[in-house]
Amino acid sequence: MTATPPGRRERNKQQKLERITAAATELFDRHGIDEVTTQQIADAADIGTGTLFLYAKTKAELLLLVQNVHYAEAIEAGLSAAPRAGSPLDAIMALIEPVVACNRRQVENGRTYLRELVFGDPEEPHHRVGLELIARVDEAFVEILERDAGCSAHDAAVLARTISAAMFVTLSSPLNVAASDAALSADIREQVALVLR
Repeated sequence: MTATPPGRRERNKQQKLERITAAATELFDRHGIDEVTTQQIADAADIGTGTLFLYAKTKAELLLLVQNVHYAEAIEAGLSAAPRAGSPLDAIMALIEPVVACNRRQVENGRTYLRELVFGDPEEPHHRVGLELIARVDEAFVEILERDAGCSAHDAAVLARTISAAMFVTLSSPLNVAASDAALSADIREQVALVLR
């Protein structure tokens, strides 16, 4: 059975969403979330602010929308690289390193994104997508830990959450704002190595 192509209304909605995402990405990357207004995003996307709020009710939701797209790409890159790793630690870091790079595209945006995921409304659609992305990474960690490190399902699940917590605390800490991606990855690697012992 052939899928019915989307109608004009759905295509228009998708095009607006793509314009909003592109405009918010460009402005957030250039200026950071704190220096960008929703009006600037609406203007750059060539839509009214009322239309913008149909896609995201707040600037924080816009950041979630944008960052979720980038995180999904980073996770795909990590999932592709992990099977070629030589050890459980290397496989886990193959998943983590693209996430670190993604989070650090614009440091304050990355820190704000993580805060929104932890403290935001889990029922909000963009928030829910972000939490699903985190769960996807945890599932990949569990698979690696069960398969390559010989952990039980229970222990692998606990270790996966511990590794995610270490990664997110390291990325969101104000002490690490000026650190390089390589330094943060090395720090996370050291934490994961200790956890795996």
